[in-house]
Amino acid sequence: MNLTKLERRKRIRKRIRKVVIGTKDTPRLSIYRSNKEIYAQIINDQTGKTLIAASSRDKEVVSEKLEKKVEIASLVGKRIGHLASKAGIKEIRFDRSGYLYHGRVKALADGARKGGLKF
Repeated sequence: MNLTKLERRKRIRKRIRKVVIGTKDTPRLSIYRSNKEIYAQIINDQTGKTLIAASSRDKEVVSEKLEKKVEIASLVGKRIGHLASKAGIKEIRFDRSGYLYHGRVKALADGARKGGLKF
């Protein structure tokens, strides 16, 4: 029997999370993608705290009035990169949460790199 999209994503997510762990020096950039929005968080897994968060619902992103989801994801990536560099975070570990590295996920990652993050 074939897996559904959600079951496949959960299986991939488990496999990724075994390896990708956020620390104080290199926190984890976790993303969530819904049909309309995209969210990104930088997390320290040792303390269980979210250090920085950005999403497509932030005022700065909404005020740009972009229509394409890929452009919005890129802007969210740039924003989280900028916020992270302000907080002194330069290097992260990328957690794509089981999503394929394509489209909005790739745009967010490229935007975060343009914002100053290394991964």
